[in-house]
Amino acid sequence: MGAPSFFLLLPPSEGKATGGDKKQKFTSQSGVFGPALGDFREQVAERLGDLKGGDGKLLGVKGDLLARAQEANRSLLSAPSLPAWQRYTGVVWDHLDLPSFSAAARTAATKHIIVPSGFAGLVRSDDPLPDYRLKMGARVAPFGLMSTWWRDDLTDALLAHTKKSPVVDLLPQEHRAAFDWPRIDTLVRVDLVSRTGGIVGGHNAKAAKGLLARHFLLSKGSDFERMVATFAHPEYTAKVSS
Repeated sequence: MGAPSFFLLLPPSEGKATGGDKKQKFTSQSGVFGPALGDFREQVAERLGDLKGGDGKLLGVKGDLLARAQEANRSLLSAPSLPAWQRYTGVVWDHLDLPSFSAAARTAATKHIIVPSGFAGLVRSDDPLPDYRLKMGARVAPFGLMSTWWRDDLTDALLAHTKKSPVVDLLPQEHRAAFDWPRIDTLVRVDLVSRTGGIVGGHNAKAAKGLLARHFLLSKGSDFERMVATFAHPEYTAKVSS
């Protein structure tokens, strides 16, 4: 199977694997987007350090999860790393199930998945990433809303990396807000549609999104209308939106 002819935008997960490779510590320059976004990563990391990792209101967790997040956020730029696809453990990523791909298919797929991150800006899914917690929808003084603060630079970095290749958007609204979409003229926006006409959301929708991403990455070519037409799921269909 050849590499995908497109790039796929997927959301990060709030749930993340702990630990990482101590021999490959994360730096602001890590990964394919490090050279473009490293200075901004340093600003975010420094601010989170000033905030002692952030409080429960900022991070949206409490108890043991808050303590873990604060510890991680205090040392982002020297932390052990994992490839992003191994770091993210949420429902979308569980159902994408990259470990079940063949080695060749997984290597190809991970180079074509791009993830917006409140801390790192953008990561390719094979890029090293530390444990962290910061939503794209968080407000951090003096930056303000992280999606707005990142928007111009993320759009620049995405366009420089993807060039003229199609960019398939499977993001939720929180992460869509981090891009200046009119500048991305190769955009292919794909949305789930409930078979019953209900609201698309919750665990089942996230699971379906992971399965849809898997379907796209394992399909041949770039006929997106065909890809959505052949996506089989009991609760959802998919459509290419304008």
